[in-house]
Amino acid sequence: MGSTPTFGGVAIDCPDPAALAGFYRALLDWAEPDVTPDGHWARLANPLGGARLEFQRVVDYRAPEWPSTEKPQQAHVDLDVTDLEAAHERVLSLGAKLLDDSPKTFRVYADPVGHPFCLCAC
Repeated sequence: MGSTPTFGGVAIDCPDPAALAGFYRALLDWAEPDVTPDGHWARLANPLGGARLEFQRVVDYRAPEWPSTEKPQQAHVDLDVTDLEAAHERVLSLGAKLLDDSPKTFRVYADPVGHPFCLCAC
């Protein structure tokens, strides 16, 4: 079963992860976010369990316009796995394309129409 992912969370591009996480923390009445020391990533844990919200800093961030094809929505899905290698093989067999395998604890893929997502063994 290690090759079947579970829904981990959604990562949202933004210029200031701590600030945006603070907004959603207040909106949802969740606990304070965990923010990496460099400030490039913030994570809000769902107090009821389940999916988390994550925020990643993007240099020269351009806010999406809805609806728009010029500046589409900017987010990707993180899927948690216990066996990254088995999950990697499975997702490729389903039609995903590997975009980045340089990180040690996660890999970035594109779904069949190009939306990015990550398999995370973090």
